[in-house]
Formats: sequence, C-alpha cells, structure tokens
Amino acid sequence: MKTGKLDPALLKQLLERSPISDPRVVLGPAIGEDAAVLDPGKESPFYWVVTADPITFTTDEIGYYGVVVNMNDIATRGATPKFFLATLLFPEKGSDRRRVEEIFRQIHDACRRFGISLVGGHTEITPGIERVILSGHMIGEVRKEKLVTTRGARFGDLLILVKGVCIEGTSIIAREKENQLLAKGFSPAFIDKAKTFIYDPGIDVLRAAHIACNAASVHSMHDPTEGGLINGVVEMAIASGKEIHVDLRQVFVYDESRQLCEEYGLDPLGVIASGALLLTVSPSDLPALERAFEASSIPARVIGEVKEGPARVLAKDEAGLRELTPLSRDEILKIF
Repeated sequence: MKTGKLDPALLKQLLERSPISDPRVVLGPAIGEDAAVLDPGKESPFYWVVTADPITFTTDEIGYYGVVVNMNDIATRGATPKFFLATLLFPEKGSDRRRVEEIFRQIHDACRRFGISLVGGHTEITPGIERVILSGHMIGEVRKEKLVTTRGARFGDLLILVKGVCIEGTSIIAREKENQLLAKGFSPAFIDKAKTFIYDPGIDVLRAAHIACNAASVHSMHDPTEGGLINGVVEMAIASGKEIHVDLRQVFVYDESRQLCEEYGLDPLGVIASGALLLTVSPSDLPALERAFEASSIPARVIGEVKEGPARVLAKDEAGLRELTPLSRDEILKIF
C-alpha cells in the first residue's frame, strides 16, 4: 500500500465492523471527525473530548508538533485541551540521552505554553525504524451546549478559512530541505522565516477556535491536516452529508509557502495544513465573526458555502468548475 492515509471507503468499512455499544459515546470514529466525544454522566456539565495523532513527516521540533496537532483536534470541538500522553519510539541508531532530553523539553515547553498537563505515555528504543516517531493522545473538555463537530455544517452556511494554508508544510520543507534550498539560492533569512512558521503564523488553532466560538454560533469546525485544504473540505462534506461549494481563488496562501511549493512542484492546496481552520456559520453571524478576528489580527475570509445535495465538493478556480476528490497522498510526500 502507498504511504498516506487509508482510502476513506476502506476506512469506513473497517469502522463499521466495530459498532459502539456503550451509550456514553456521544461521537465515535467517522470520516472527518478527528476527536471522539464521551459523556461522563448527567451530573457533569462537560463532555470529554479525546483524540490521537502521530507525527511522521518530520523529526525537527517533533515534541512541539506532537502536542499542537493533538490540541488542534480538541480545539475544533470547541473544547479546551487538558491532558496529553505521548508514545515516543526512538531508533537504535543515532539516539542518545541528549536527543531524548531535547524532545521531552519540547513537549514540556509546548504543554506549558498552552496550559496542558503531560500525564503519561511510553518511551522505548525500537528496532526497525530509522527516525523518531511520536504518537500523541489528548483529552479535553467542553460544556455540553458548546460542542462543535465536523458534521454540523448546515444548508446556507458560509465556509470560512481562518489564517492560510500550507503553514505546517512550509516549516517542514524548510527544515527538511534547508541545505538543498541554500544550494538553490534561497537566502538564509527566507529559510529561517519559513522554518518558524510553526510558531508564526503558527500551526495551532486553539486561539482562533475559541475566538470563533465566543463570537458566533459555530456549526462546524475542522483543521485541514494531511492532504491539505482539499482533503479538509472534502472531509467536511462527507461528515455533514452536504454539498460544499468552494472558490479556490479566495484561499489565502502565504508567499513563502507558494515559493517553496513552486520549487518542488507541489500544489499548496494539498500540502499538510495544520494552522489553518475551517468553520461554517450562518451568514447572519459573519459580521460579528469578522470583527472578532480583525480585533485579534487574525486573517479570515469566506471561501465557500454549504448547499443541499450529495456529499461532495464543487470547486471553482481559473479553469472553471470541477469536483474535488480526496488526495490519496499528501503533496509533501513528494519531497521525501
């Protein structure tokens, strides 16, 4: 099988083989839904939100990536992240105490920055692997009346992109291909700026998600990760069972992202995109949402709308109208 996510049709079949019998599961595994929701009981005003995500594309700053990508799944439920667990697998070759301590420092710093507690996990030196692998797990909580899902998009909603796409991909390319980029004539200053994209504009969406939920009645949220914006919007359509129209000409791509993608022949709309946030709201909530993001100096723009119809995405660009299909492999895999 090729590297990348499992085919959605195959994954759907696999998930359907294991029906959930516990009534405390409010939301279980489904295409486009990146975090499960559990009800601890009627006496609690909160749901527990639980997620798991690995880091496999990069090893540089892997501890920070691990905390944040899991945190993002919690944030898109309208929830607050609380507890983090990490499984760290180190290769036999090249691993030493200094490397282990550095990754733990990254995890601790990220948890401290976002008010999260590291509560457990597993570490080992593992035969048969060539690079460090981090598999993260996170638990958060959300008031029951404030829960947001990916499937919640409603007919007539506007689709909004917060920040831009290819933030995570830009940092990965700069970190993994630094020497090659220098040889190609990219300046050290350009590469350094691209590397720091994980912090500015940042691969986290927690603040953006909380701003949105405080300013408007958000019907649906999703953070596009592997497969970029393309897969993110398709997953929203599948989860909600709605037809989504998107104008790709309105999608914001950072200059550094565009230049690096052009250099390696990548479509920035299909590159891993942690840091971007997709959400849907009623048109009546748009003014308040725009004011809230503008006050926080966070770019946000309408890129589409939700229609009744089959679960699909119709995209408009310079070439006309076409249906978007999910990418089987993230574009960034082309650089490895």
